Amino acid sequence: MRQRRLRTPQASTDVSDHKGPLESAFHSLRDELKLAADYPADAVREAEQAIGDVPLPDRDETGVPFFTIDPSGSMDLDQAMFLERDGEGYRVRYAIADVPAYVRPGGALDAEVRRRGQTIYFPDARIPLHPAVLSEDAVSLLPDQVRSAYVWDFRLDAAGEVSAFEVYRAQVKSVQRYDYQQVQSDVDAGTAPEGVVLLQEIGEKRIALERSRGGANLPMPDQEVTVEDGHYQMQLRPPVPSEDWNAQISLMTGMAAADLMLRAKVGILRTMPAPDEKALATFRRQAQALGVEWQKGQTYGDLLRSLDRDNGSHLALIYSATALFRGAGYTPFDGEVPKHTEQAAVAAPYAHVTAPLRRLVDRFGLVICEAVSSGTEIPAWAREALADLPDIMKSSDTLAGAAERGCVDAVEAALLSDQVGNTFDAVVVDERGDDDVLVQLTEIPVIAVCQGDAELGSQVGVTVVSADIKARKVEFSLA
Repeated sequence: MRQRRLRTPQASTDVSDHKGPLESAFHSLRDELKLAADYPADAVREAEQAIGDVPLPDRDETGVPFFTIDPSGSMDLDQAMFLERDGEGYRVRYAIADVPAYVRPGGALDAEVRRRGQTIYFPDARIPLHPAVLSEDAVSLLPDQVRSAYVWDFRLDAAGEVSAFEVYRAQVKSVQRYDYQQVQSDVDAGTAPEGVVLLQEIGEKRIALERSRGGANLPMPDQEVTVEDGHYQMQLRPPVPSEDWNAQISLMTGMAAADLMLRAKVGILRTMPAPDEKALATFRRQAQALGVEWQKGQTYGDLLRSLDRDNGSHLALIYSATALFRGAGYTPFDGEVPKHTEQAAVAAPYAHVTAPLRRLVDRFGLVICEAVSSGTEIPAWAREALADLPDIMKSSDTLAGAAERGCVDAVEAALLSDQVGNTFDAVVVDERGDDDVLVQLTEIPVIAVCQGDAELGSQVGVTVVSADIKARKVEFSLA
């Protein structure tokens, strides 16, 4: 499932000096959210000691030419992959950074990581889950570096279905790093290497399987913040297909992790209930009101895939569809399978295990899955943490969401700070109470609340009433 998100530059973990009003707004937001840029010294010392003390696994797969795909400039590389043909099917090896080996349970680093929950991104800096000596160096799957990893070894049939898999720790080495645009350009030009060609082939087959399961993606355009000549800019950017192909490998791994956990009756799932009949009926009425045809027998997931972000009515319906993707959370269990196991957007049981450098819960899931796969004892520290993880992750998700919203508001205010009194074309994408609507400007990538009343999907003119960077607030009224 994909929802709109803020994409920021891959800034370093060092917080920038206050160079202008926008950087000051980011700094103030971090202060408000109590997000400390500095990592505690005792936790860093513990991480540095682990780098020297942790031995590499005995199993050696450094001869396998793994490659990574991440946003340009990323240093915290969680995943690397190698794909090859296997008879009429495929073999996929998916290496995940071995974070558990470097975090001593009960130590200062473990305590700090649990307090943080996840990496939080700002346009000018990152507040990392782990200290940079781990996340950007010793544990990151950087090219030409031997690393310890959890390797998910999949066999797929000709349709892309998983026929067998196992998880083991091994030494790995990435030989090539790509970004999404590079992968897409190589594929489009017909110059992609075999592994990337197979990523497209397998990814598209997995997308077809997702559709047949009833899975759904919400095709919200991302708000992407970029820096050019020292100035921040923002644009709405639809994801390129290579991101979906890459995501399918991660989704496949998360589904396999859930399978292992459910078989062993211990673990933590990422769950989300299916939309109820009332929500679906409301969404169907919204589609009808906006003139969007919902064919008989068509699932809401297929309808969403058919929508055109450049069509005002379709865009309004995409925003309305957010009501169908609510209630996501983490469900721990030990000894008995939970009543609700499915992540409705994935249309299958699913667990987070592919981003341990950036998300706390994945570290525990990896350890549990490797133990179940190998038939060894699950570490007590991993089982004991399960009950606490949902609250930790909920709290960090709330914090990350507040940071993202605040950054978007600040950048939008900066974009419009010299446009007060000017009028822009916009599309009404949602209703917010009796006297307000949510509009998306068509000339610049701003989405904001506007005073006034207008029909969903309609084209309107909106006037900038005020734009305050420090307060991170923009006010519009209908022209």
